[in-house]
Parts: sequence; structure tokens; C-alpha cells
Amino acid sequence: MKQRYENRIELLQGTLDLLILQTLQWGPRHGYGISQAIRTGSGEVLQVDTGSLYPALHRLERKKWIKAEWTVSENNQKVKTYQLTAKGKKQLAEERSNWERLTAAMAGILHPSDGTEGA
Repeated sequence: MKQRYENRIELLQGTLDLLILQTLQWGPRHGYGISQAIRTGSGEVLQVDTGSLYPALHRLERKKWIKAEWTVSENNQKVKTYQLTAKGKKQLAEERSNWERLTAAMAGILHPSDGTEGA
């Protein structure tokens, strides 16, 4: 089992919020559905444990970026389902922009193309 998790990458602080918001952009989901979407969408590299996921969901709900309601799942179980709010959609756009600037900056450092590396 340990080998299964060796290739996983720990999430950077703040990236979980972005992942949750992005996942909910595709439609309402319950907590397990969110964690599964992150896991499968990342090619099994990212796994969010419940000890991180539910505090993040509560935090996003307090910020009014998501809202929750009790629904019945496809398995006929009562589940809390989360969906993105208008405020959350705006936050998602901002967080995506920040993430894209960060990754472009990191790529510029990791893969310099102007021949100044090591200068």
C-alpha cells in the first residue's frame, strides 16, 4: 500500500481551495465526489484526505464561495452536497489567474530560455 502513495504530491497551502472550487465548477458534488474528482482528475497523483477536505469545505462555505444543502445520493443516502456560488465563481477566476501567473513564473526559473541560467 505504501508504494501506491509514493508518487503522490502533497498539496501546496492554498491549492486545495482552488481544486475544490474548480471541481465544483463542473456541478454540485458531495465531499466524497469532490475528493474522487481531484484524485482521478490528477491521474491519481493528488489525494485529499477527509481531515483536510471537510475543514476546507467549511472554510469556503463561511466565505460564501460555496453553499451546501442536504440531498439524497444515487445510493439513496442523505449527503451534504456543495455547489459554487456567484461569489465563488469570481474567486475561482481570481485564484486561477494567480495560479497561472505562479506556474509561468516557476517555469521561467526552472526552464530559462534566455541563456541567463547560472548567471
